[in-house]
Amino acid sequence: MDIKKVHIVIPIVMAGIIGYLGTKIMDIKKVHIVIPIVMAGIIGYFGTEIMDIKKVHILIPIVMAGIIGYLGTKIMDIKEVHILIPIVMAGIIGYLGQVDLDETSLVISRIPHISRPSSQPVRQVDLDETSLVISRQTDLNEAFSVLPRMSYPQPFVDKPQRTDVLLMSPWLAPIMWEGTFNRDILNAQYRQKKFVVGVATFAVKKYVRFIEGFLGSANKFFLSGHRVNFYLFTDHPEKVPSMKLAPEKSLFIIPVQNYSRWQDISMNRMDIISNRIRTHWHYEVDYLYSMDIDVQMFEHIGVEIIDTLVGTISSWQYTKPRDSNSYERRPESRAAIPSGEGDFYYAASFYGGSVSEVYKLTTACFKGVTEDRANGIEAKWHEESHLNKYLLYHKPTRLLSPEYYWDEELPRPQIIRVKRLSSVRKDLEEVRS
Repeated sequence: MDIKKVHIVIPIVMAGIIGYLGTKIMDIKKVHIVIPIVMAGIIGYFGTEIMDIKKVHILIPIVMAGIIGYLGTKIMDIKEVHILIPIVMAGIIGYLGQVDLDETSLVISRIPHISRPSSQPVRQVDLDETSLVISRQTDLNEAFSVLPRMSYPQPFVDKPQRTDVLLMSPWLAPIMWEGTFNRDILNAQYRQKKFVVGVATFAVKKYVRFIEGFLGSANKFFLSGHRVNFYLFTDHPEKVPSMKLAPEKSLFIIPVQNYSRWQDISMNRMDIISNRIRTHWHYEVDYLYSMDIDVQMFEHIGVEIIDTLVGTISSWQYTKPRDSNSYERRPESRAAIPSGEGDFYYAASFYGGSVSEVYKLTTACFKGVTEDRANGIEAKWHEESHLNKYLLYHKPTRLLSPEYYWDEELPRPQIIRVKRLSSVRKDLEEVRS
């Protein structure tokens, strides 16, 4: 219930007053009426500490209090009907006492849909929160024993590891480049969190040919040693190759319809992701990333990508002035970015963050797509234009450099020391037809 403990005193004290007055009216021995009410209070108090559940579950301690009260009548020879009054009133007071909880949070019933390893914990994430809060009980011995002894050079504030690239955005979001982080330190920290990452990707129509290359490289290079769920949307489930993934990785195949135009397939991805978060994924993963299927990974992509809201700087436009970037500029489009505005140009091929933030992003972007359609407009670069509009006004908390999505058609400059992920060479007209 996530309420301040002091508030639980209110219904307990009021229950006690009601119980006391009830003894005066009903001619019941005062000392006996205290037992079920105090026990109800204890159950209610500890329920707030242990269960960490939404207020609808307040019924559990109330029902238990009713049972205690009922049994108390048998033992204490009290008229059964009378004991219900203070118990029911205590329950009503307890329920109404929870109105300070966030009424706008999204409450979604859990719908089983896929078989998941029995060792995988079930997560429930409030989509209106800005960060995930998953309570776990950890003693001090455990907390200080998980970090291995590591030897690495001491960092110095006056000796930056790289001076040839921008390492921090103007709003203090780190930009990830090779040579700016130590993956061993990051892995040691993130293994304590025991998080699960989801990857949503789409293989529709002729794009099924890229499934094997994507999954094969992702199995080897994407978040090695950490739990990952790959969610593959396809209109041809029967064409998905059988592949053996690492023990910590799982593949879930989700049938989806195709569209006559590739642009519609692209723009409807936001809606599919948003709906899937709302109905399924907020129970299953802590972080979620959307990635194109027609890519392959060549170097490790690790926990350095994990943050609340993450965007990837486009390899095509990372050095262009803002007025030369491919933003949608037409004011009639919901994706429009006014001239003179814009930070970086972000690629829709790789973005993500916490489940709650990705839900907000995809919901807002698809709303923009829908409004544009109603007005007979299609943004310049489809859902990517809406993504850039969103990330302009909702700044990413972490940026991935062009290393994380390099286009094979481009010559590689010296600042790109590592090509972690790259698009696959293909005939676009042929695969989109």
